[in-house]
Amino acid sequence: MDSIHARELADLNTIAGQYDHFQFDDLMRAYLMRTLAPYLVSGNALEMGCYHGEFTQHLSKRFDRLTVVDAAAEFLAKARARVPSSVKFIEGLFETFETNEQYDNLFLMHTLEHLMDPVGVLRRAGGLVTPNGRLFLVCPNANAPSRQIAVKMGLLKFNTDIPPNEIRHGHRRVYALDTLEADARAAGLEVESRGGVFFKPLANFQFDKLMGGDVVSMDYMEGCYQLGMHYPDLCASIYLVCRRPSAAGSR
Repeated sequence: MDSIHARELADLNTIAGQYDHFQFDDLMRAYLMRTLAPYLVSGNALEMGCYHGEFTQHLSKRFDRLTVVDAAAEFLAKARARVPSSVKFIEGLFETFETNEQYDNLFLMHTLEHLMDPVGVLRRAGGLVTPNGRLFLVCPNANAPSRQIAVKMGLLKFNTDIPPNEIRHGHRRVYALDTLEADARAAGLEVESRGGVFFKPLANFQFDKLMGGDVVSMDYMEGCYQLGMHYPDLCASIYLVCRRPSAAGSR
């Protein structure tokens, strides 16, 4: 077993040990890292958008040289409290972020759906990736079964509808795999891999209520994760692993 996969399993075991105290999103972040781990490149990393630093914490365990950029000082402060002092934080907009450094791994995790100009940000992000580096995009999935059920219940008008609670959290769009890939290609990126993470039959709050009891066990959660590999379009999150076109074209 390689060291990266071993760390992912250790993270899941740690979360399982806190089963009465964590939420669905906590486990999802561990599953996301488990999925992306085979594509990680040795070297440094940049996270664009950190929220409260939950995913930053995962990244800090895998990269000795990690930089985080976000426009919200309060988010940076919360993220900084979660990670070692070696992590570098920069306050600024993605649209104006300037650096002479390039990154072997660049992450936009549940960030793209919040941006006014996602293609423009992706184009700038692509220019920050090393020739052999990877750009990781993860977004909520418009076609998740929980979302489609909400449409049939009349809670949403259509799969890509944005309800008031998502608007309050700054969501501007909801991606499916085809529209996410369309934006990546419009930004000049080469898509190396695509997929989904965690088959999602229930809404987040429903998982939060049921996890830890007799209904939703860790074995059930693992089953949903495994099933998601077969049905990426029905997963909680969708992802792309991208490269700079010049790097992909030289393979």
